[in-house]
Amino acid sequence: MDWGTELWDRCDVIEKHTHSGIELVEKYVKFVKERTEIEQNYAKQLRNLSKKFNLKRIGKDEPDGRLTSYQSFMDILNEMNDYAGQRELVAENMLMNICADLTKYLQELKQERKSYLMEAKKAQQALESTNKQLETSKKRFEREWREAERAAQSAEKTDQDINATKADVEKAKQQAHMRAHTAEECKNDYAAQLQKFNKEQKQFYFTDMPLIFNKMQELDERRMRKLAQGYILFSDTEKQVMPIIGKCLDGITKAGTNVNEKNDTLVVIEQNKSGFERPGDVEFEDYSQGINRASSDSSLGTPKASIDLLGKNRGKNFWLFSKKSKLSPSTLPPFLTPPAPSPVNGPPSPKFGRDPLSYCLKEINKTVKPRISSFRTLRRSPAVTEDFTHLPPEQRRKRLHEKLEETGRKLQKEIDQSEALGKMKSVYEKNPDLGDAASLAPQINQTNLNIERLRGEQNKYETWLADAGGRGDTPRYKSHSFNNSDTHEPLSLDGAHSDGSTPDAASHAIYAEFDDDFEDEELAAPIGNCTAMYNFPGASEGTIAMQEGEVLAVVEEDKGDGWTRVRRSNGDEGYIPTSYVSISLHK
Repeated sequence: MDWGTELWDRCDVIEKHTHSGIELVEKYVKFVKERTEIEQNYAKQLRNLSKKFNLKRIGKDEPDGRLTSYQSFMDILNEMNDYAGQRELVAENMLMNICADLTKYLQELKQERKSYLMEAKKAQQALESTNKQLETSKKRFEREWREAERAAQSAEKTDQDINATKADVEKAKQQAHMRAHTAEECKNDYAAQLQKFNKEQKQFYFTDMPLIFNKMQELDERRMRKLAQGYILFSDTEKQVMPIIGKCLDGITKAGTNVNEKNDTLVVIEQNKSGFERPGDVEFEDYSQGINRASSDSSLGTPKASIDLLGKNRGKNFWLFSKKSKLSPSTLPPFLTPPAPSPVNGPPSPKFGRDPLSYCLKEINKTVKPRISSFRTLRRSPAVTEDFTHLPPEQRRKRLHEKLEETGRKLQKEIDQSEALGKMKSVYEKNPDLGDAASLAPQINQTNLNIERLRGEQNKYETWLADAGGRGDTPRYKSHSFNNSDTHEPLSLDGAHSDGSTPDAASHAIYAEFDDDFEDEELAAPIGNCTAMYNFPGASEGTIAMQEGEVLAVVEEDKGDGWTRVRRSNGDEGYIPTSYVSISLHK
């Protein structure tokens, strides 16, 4: 069943229905747009929420950075940020696949519907015009037929009139004959117009309008199919991100399961362990004994000054969580001015030596100082020192290890730069056309100074670490010099400069051993390829010739000196100017 057959006389209904269908598509587009706005606002709020709670960037070097509970929370914030990105993707896909597509389709739909309505209107106007012509020919035929009848009656009346002349009779007959002929012509014209109208009317109602209505029916059905696809896309767009959203939620679950309370407890211990020994038992002080004892008696135990300090401090409470330490600095001055031994008791004990004050302070440090330092840290932060003596022993060793590693990395970087400058200077000296070797002298000198400074820092931290009871062994970095002049002194195996431009026999042996080890190593794997853009003769030592268009394997990337190390397929290696080739590194 179709509209052309069943709704042949309901053109107004068809026009109204198709218009209503277009309005429905417009409403759906508006609905999807508002939905995308909600998604975008939701995603924006999620991102702001993640950013709000992630304002404090906790690094792994900070106290809380190594705790799994903090790391898991950061992972949750990252997953929520990714979740917000998926909501934004939903909004973007809805705008592109639904709103933009349907809006474009609506324009085409309106234009096509308008063209069909124009065709129907033209067919209607043509039928109405034919109908008007039919009515005009019909009225004319009616008028001429009446005139012909009156003319025929007048001629008959004149023929019967005895007073009428023969000429009058002939004239009346001719007039009647002429009117009858005109009426016959109008009759034929009317019949022709009627036949034409019937034909056009049949064409209009059985062919033209049904065809237009059927086209509008097809248009409306296509509109509904397109709208149905939009409905499905509304759901499919959401389903497409569900797997990724599921992964985000799985990531949040994984972040929860990654929390390791035992590990966090160990991290807290490692970060905050002081390394101090627990305070020993407080010794009993017998006040029943005499105050003045012989020097020989005092030499067998703790000095009296130390006993006096313990006696004074014994009545004070050293509570870990007290707001203020009970130990006052006023307790220290008695040890700075210990009482002089009485002459009655004889000379000082040999245990005190010549300086009883230093012995007293040493004994005090053994017994009281660790507790004084540890409790004072609860009251105020000590001054930060370069050797980290303000920290507890365990934390001090840890920080010194970190400083050693950091200094080692900086030192290796400076050594690499020194090697690169040495290569560049050697090439410039052998081929002055490539550059001025003298221009590299300030950089070489500065690099050497940096190396010496870093080695001094490294030795300093090693000494401090050894004093703190840690292991001070750190990797030594070795470098090569590619310069034979006095401007850039060669570096020995431990990184120190030699006294002259020529190394001694020991240095030669060390370099020879190093070179043998280097030659025994396997060839390094290429890190990329390069294509020569220009010819390069490779006349200098250490360089390699190449032809334009030749493809070479990149063995060592340019370290800032303008040279790249390459290898041919036959195993030949050498340096080429970086600006002469187009490099493509492996990812």
